[in-house]
Amino acid sequence: MRIGMLTGGGDCPGLNAVIRAAVRKGIDGYGDEIVGFRDGWRGVLEDSHSELTIESTRGILPRGGTILGSSRTNPYKRDDGVERVRDNLEKLRLDGLIAIGGEDTLGVANRLNRDGVKVIGVPKTIDNDLGGTDVTFGFDTALHIATEAIDRLHTTAESHNRILVVEVMGRTAGWIALHSGVAGGADVILIPEIPFDIDEVCRLIRRRHARGRYFSIVVAAEGAMPKEGTMPVAQTGSVDEFGHPRLGGIGYALEREIESRTGYETRATVLGHVQRGGTPTAFDRVLATRLGLAAINAAHEGAWGMMAALHSTNVVLVPLADAVAQVRHVPVEEYEHFDVLFG
Repeated sequence: MRIGMLTGGGDCPGLNAVIRAAVRKGIDGYGDEIVGFRDGWRGVLEDSHSELTIESTRGILPRGGTILGSSRTNPYKRDDGVERVRDNLEKLRLDGLIAIGGEDTLGVANRLNRDGVKVIGVPKTIDNDLGGTDVTFGFDTALHIATEAIDRLHTTAESHNRILVVEVMGRTAGWIALHSGVAGGADVILIPEIPFDIDEVCRLIRRRHARGRYFSIVVAAEGAMPKEGTMPVAQTGSVDEFGHPRLGGIGYALEREIESRTGYETRATVLGHVQRGGTPTAFDRVLATRLGLAAINAAHEGAWGMMAALHSTNVVLVPLADAVAQVRHVPVEEYEHFDVLFG
């Protein structure tokens, strides 16, 4: 078979492990030819590609990012996007395509599959918010990076008797914020699923001071929002091709609000892209490898329109439609399970 492959959306630790596994299994296991498209769906639209070989993917397992490049290009935002995808795949004599990405990349894959393009998905996002799978590769690495940052900030906060606000990634799901906050011993954790009460945040911080703990760590997902009308939050008007607004700023908004309401010196730290860069953890390398192998096997089984997923400890195939049907949010009861640790 001749199989195309692309990586779309934000880069993520483990992407290269998927590519490596799929190439090695495809070539050595099945005698396939693998074509890699550059920069996600943009490469398919513009016919920007290169042949992937055992040699060209050697040594990439521990590398972060993606050797194929990535973008947030949406073929459905072009009038002739679907036709160009079909034409370029046909010109390259491809039997099908493996798309590695999050809700946007796989959302396009699902639509293309309905429109007659043979696609198999591999789930990728540090936000861990895709349906159809228990966990996505990249999340474990981002979690370790965020937790280490919180650990380091603890010493500065305690030394200077400061309130430190740590803004982590998470547009609509607070998995990184919740898990890194719990692992790092944060005193307040704010997630997008539950609008927060700034008065309650300040109450918890004041309670710590009353107990003789003159510093606090507040972990906030970038998509965390206050209850309506309780505090000002800056908004940006820019959106990407999938309609997502550019986020960022809740950390600094909290810094200003907490200091003005409590009088305690407060500083914000935005971890940003450092969370999804660099070397993947061993867990993410193994999971990504398993998913890459499963994707190639699925192609040879003719399981187009499916996605490789992790259920418990098993890698299985689920419909692409299940993965993008809805965002996998943090359950309210899971968040509330930890609230006794706050403050």
